Amino acid sequence: MLVQKYKEMLSEKSVIRQLSEFAGARGREIGYENVFDFSLGNPSVPVPREFTEEMIHMLVSEEPAFLHGYSPSLGITQVREAVAASLERRFGIPYRTEHIFMASGAAGALAHAFRLVAEPGDEIVAFAPFFPEYRPYVDLMGARLKVVPADTESFQINFEALEELLSPRVTAVLINTPNNPSGIAYSTATLKKLAELLRDKSEEYHHEIYLISDEPYREIVFEGVDAPCVSWFYDNTIMCYSFSKSLSLPGERIGYVAVNPGCREAETMVNMCGQISRGIGHNCPPSIIQLAVAKVLDKTADLKVYETNMKLLYNALGALGFSCVKPDGTFYIFPKALEEDAKLFCQKALKYDLILVPGDTFGVPGYFRMAYCMDTEKIKRSLPALCRFVQEEYGHAR
Repeated sequence: MLVQKYKEMLSEKSVIRQLSEFAGARGREIGYENVFDFSLGNPSVPVPREFTEEMIHMLVSEEPAFLHGYSPSLGITQVREAVAASLERRFGIPYRTEHIFMASGAAGALAHAFRLVAEPGDEIVAFAPFFPEYRPYVDLMGARLKVVPADTESFQINFEALEELLSPRVTAVLINTPNNPSGIAYSTATLKKLAELLRDKSEEYHHEIYLISDEPYREIVFEGVDAPCVSWFYDNTIMCYSFSKSLSLPGERIGYVAVNPGCREAETMVNMCGQISRGIGHNCPPSIIQLAVAKVLDKTADLKVYETNMKLLYNALGALGFSCVKPDGTFYIFPKALEEDAKLFCQKALKYDLILVPGDTFGVPGYFRMAYCMDTEKIKRSLPALCRFVQEEYGHAR
């Protein structure tokens, strides 16, 4: 007998993936250059040259058994050492090998982090807007995802609403900064206030409330933005990182869990990740990819294009009458739709080959997301289509 829960999920497929598939089909019909696909956050810039060179070097010079064999349960030791050293060098936090667990991207890291600190029936609090896959990640392990409504004026944390959701059942708070889909980074003031609140509530409830920090966009921060390291503020922080965006390696599924050294039983938590892997069928990412990223930990792809694209879209949207909080980073922008029903708004946009994602899937109805990880030339060519859409569907370019 098939498991009914997963069968039911077939009717709840990812809206983002469905729109991406539509864009692909439309591109085959009229040419991909004529479809303005803002649906999927797939990095558009090449991987760093050094990563490619390291891969080639290893393939021609290293023993195949070393490159392609199983790695230890917690990840290759020299890679964990290198990650810890990089984090200490960059953020001044004394990470060591025993604080690092190598994972299959941020999704794999989150899967382990949730199971470290939550059991069936426990609650994990997240903030709207949020990455929609958080819900199945949490719900399918038996915990409950509680969502704090968005402060749409700034997309910083709505603390009044957060305090209403906190209870003894909450074992973790999940944040994503810079944020998908808003592009907003939590400021120093926001993170200090959050840390103080979690310390107070941990003491009140007589158990730790962990802060799980989902950080795949950590390196995509725009000039002059206050986007500090989350782990500076709260000892019980579990950092979940992915190289997918910083190195343009989403298909390689490589990331890590970094447990703050100040966290009680930090080393035990990392060792527990190895046991969690046994239960979820995750047994370390590929050895060769671990080894390659260890050589480029302090490098990124050329990320400047994302800020260029953001400015083009932000200015164009403002000129057309859209209300929008300016992104601090990532490659997403999250404007308010020109009508209450963002699903209908995005459906109308399809007629102009504009593929936009309604904000309902991110927990904020009435808004929509645009992923601007594409060539700047194509961003520029999308603007007349956006203008036509607004003029013809809403009467004029406001």
